[in-house]
Amino acid sequence: MGAEFDVRLGKMLDAARNVGEPKPYLGNRSVQWGQIDVNDPGMVPLTRAEQLALRLRSGDLLVCEGGEVGRAAIWRDELPECYYQKALHRLRPRNGYSPELMAAYLRFWSDRGALADYVTQTSIAHLPREKLVTVPLPRPPAIEQRAITAALSDVDALLTKLDQLIAKKRDLKQAAMQQLLNGRTRLPGHSGQWRSTSIGAFADVIRGVAYRGDSDLYPYAHPSAVVLLRANNVRDASINLDEVQFVDEACVADVQLLRLNDILICMANGSRQLVGKAARLVKSPVERLTFGAFMGCLRVRRAEADVRFVAQLLQALRYRNYVANLLAGSSINNLRPGDVAAMEFDMPPLAEQQAIADALADMDTELAALEARREKTRQIKRGMMQALLTGRIRLV
Repeated sequence: MGAEFDVRLGKMLDAARNVGEPKPYLGNRSVQWGQIDVNDPGMVPLTRAEQLALRLRSGDLLVCEGGEVGRAAIWRDELPECYYQKALHRLRPRNGYSPELMAAYLRFWSDRGALADYVTQTSIAHLPREKLVTVPLPRPPAIEQRAITAALSDVDALLTKLDQLIAKKRDLKQAAMQQLLNGRTRLPGHSGQWRSTSIGAFADVIRGVAYRGDSDLYPYAHPSAVVLLRANNVRDASINLDEVQFVDEACVADVQLLRLNDILICMANGSRQLVGKAARLVKSPVERLTFGAFMGCLRVRRAEADVRFVAQLLQALRYRNYVANLLAGSSINNLRPGDVAAMEFDMPPLAEQQAIADALADMDTELAALEARREKTRQIKRGMMQALLTGRIRLV
């Protein structure tokens, strides 16, 4: 890499020693994979010599020296004038090597842990300049470099369009929720009166399992264990079972065994933003699931409310405001079952609840299809990188 790129670390930040004219600069956090955040650049005094040496040019590749080492993005003159600090390497081509291809190699190596041998590990990982310049770098002919980066760029453009479309669909769903869940917009054929009711009037709120300590937990599946769900298992209004614990079945009451369509709620957490987040159990690959003491379960009585409607209600802004108001002024981030049961909402007749739930479910299905397409496209890109960046497939 040192033969193909001029590699230079940025400005050391030292308020006691820095002198000169204040200038905008980028730090490690500003550089994400494939993009640079210039919304809030810092300011640092720079001498004239430092300005000449450290001013960024279009096409410079910025590489994180610490933290997630190797994370990189290309500077495209997002600001009229900008500099960079010592937490970043600036790579500037010496002989025409494509910075886009170099960025692709860094992502490819990072995903596979290939930079580990060049990292200095203290409390935080670092990629020193003297090691970075020794990293072996494949050098395809210039015409092939352009072909590889063009192919990967096409996939990136498709991913960007999918990201934008997903964001737009999410915004549309949020707008639809605001209108439908508040009765501001009525679906055709529905005109019945909405009535104010509390959650406790149509659902039971059950607190999670209290266990004595590590002696009741298992790190793996066990004949006398039940899968234990916690706050980290509730993500984006869905229940994720990638990382679970197991608790001794003796600690679990029958009422604490989850059933399909139960709504899991985070009742207590160190982060106030996470308290109240909720998700409905739609399916489960395991028979027995329960939930920890900092969680709650909302079990809707089907004859009185549509559980899908209630689950959407717990994603709406009004519900989040309820939770925020309950926690305001409290020294602990904790909801009690009675707090949830006492929340009041205007509810339409059951038939309209079902119609609203159907409409929002159609939007969720469309979003899920787009997200699946995005994930498939990401997998295709990973396969392309494996083939093109190793030379297994040649484009010219």
